[in-house]
Amino acid sequence: MNMKYEITSRKGYHETMVSVYDLMKKGEANLTELEISELKAMANAAEYYEDNVLGLKPLLPPQSITELLEQKMYENKMSQAALAAMLGLGKSKLSEILNGKRKADVPFLKALYKKLNIDPAFLLDHV
Repeated sequence: MNMKYEITSRKGYHETMVSVYDLMKKGEANLTELEISELKAMANAAEYYEDNVLGLKPLLPPQSITELLEQKMYENKMSQAALAAMLGLGKSKLSEILNGKRKADVPFLKALYKKLNIDPAFLLDHV
């Protein structure tokens, strides 16, 4: 069932987000098919509103592994040291890769895939 949902104002956006959070609090297993359809429609409308009205859409998608990692660190309020720890790397190795002084190796790429769920096609295209 495809539902149509449109947000036309900041107030409507706020009300939509409250509804989305209320449905999410119920838990996916406790939602009816109608509620799931409503949630999808509201989430899509909210994303459209955020991207096109609030201007939250990134201007360009990341063009390199370094740009993608900088974006991930920003989104997760994570320092380079915290990212290195998460990936199981030394801080200096991560720094060298991010600064272009060292090439990304297979263990590094595997860690990005496993720990950050980065699309393997993106990784292979940007090595």
